[in-house]
Amino acid sequence: MLREELMKMLDGREDDMIALRRHFHEHPELSFDEKETAAFIARFYEDKPVDVQTNVGNGYGIIVTINGKQPGRTIALRADFDALQIEEQTGLPFASKNPGVMHACGHDGHTAYLMVLADCLIRLRDQWEGTVKIVHQHAEEMAPAGAKSIVDSGLLDDVDEIYGIHFYPDHEVGTVFYTSGYAYAGCSDIKVTIQGTGGHASQPHRSNDTIVAASSFVMNLQTIVSRRINPYDMAVVTIGSFEAVGSSNVIKDSLVLRGDARYMDLEVGKVIEEHFHRIGRGLEEMYDVKVEIDYNSDYPPLYNHPKETAKAAAVLEKHGVGSYLNQVIATSANTGAEDFGQYLLKIPGAFLNVGARPNQVEVFNNHHPKFDINEKALLVAAKSVADITLAALAGE
Repeated sequence: MLREELMKMLDGREDDMIALRRHFHEHPELSFDEKETAAFIARFYEDKPVDVQTNVGNGYGIIVTINGKQPGRTIALRADFDALQIEEQTGLPFASKNPGVMHACGHDGHTAYLMVLADCLIRLRDQWEGTVKIVHQHAEEMAPAGAKSIVDSGLLDDVDEIYGIHFYPDHEVGTVFYTSGYAYAGCSDIKVTIQGTGGHASQPHRSNDTIVAASSFVMNLQTIVSRRINPYDMAVVTIGSFEAVGSSNVIKDSLVLRGDARYMDLEVGKVIEEHFHRIGRGLEEMYDVKVEIDYNSDYPPLYNHPKETAKAAAVLEKHGVGSYLNQVIATSANTGAEDFGQYLLKIPGAFLNVGARPNQVEVFNNHHPKFDINEKALLVAAKSVADITLAALAGE
């Protein structure tokens, strides 16, 4: 039977997943600069009976098309492969060889498990119907990110469903957890430049002080959440950088603020953006300064389609629990951002989370310089996505 053969094949390829994960971990590359990583992935599929499209989207995206024994449904599976600008402190024997760059979010593992799963599906292609598209995505971590450009390429227009996973070290290996509906927050990246009139601190009346104006702006932004958003809706507005270095006796001529807005609904995101600009216009009038706002909504809220999410959870409950899984858990939404949401704006599907708690006592979460995953989670991810894929191909 196909499923039993696929699961047995994955069991025999666990060491390959680990080896691939360690290779990627040792050779991380930043978003939009993943040239060698992409080339390595493309070489993996050389001489295999698949169609490989490279340089997809606004970077090094790759789409691998695997055709089954005859036409049927088309299912896409996605894994990201970019790293972060972090100096690794894990002490692992396969730690990053690229100074200041680290796989601190598990993308090395995402790519490794999916490559091996793809290879197994290729080897068994005469036993299943339909098409599987493997999406190796560049630049998840850095706006404008890679997902939207891959969607805009049109190469996924024929996809019926799409699925992806993310590793998290705060859940035990053998656990898959998910959220139906809004699962991850949308995220907007914001840059605000305020131009005033500089001058001497002894003559403030001859200047238009940007620090005073910016301070008022930062405080007033908090009224967006407290007074413009329904209390039942999730929203966060943060100014994380206030760049105004200068001398103590100089009134600053210009400065830059950088911030972040998060929300679980696209309409809430629109309200935040609208009022950001309104407060900016008011600041110009009140302080006689010029305000330029660069507001980029690059990561939409990730909305897991309830029907596909329920089907995926049911498949894992049926086939996974008691075998390679201990639990399948419905959880609350994650306020982090994930550009997988771009695919789900157009294609039905779901994004699930896989427990990957390391064996050490202290656990370091995603984006920490000591972040690591338990490599046993690679096989769990491969089997989970394999079961979901077979069910989706069969229309179950």
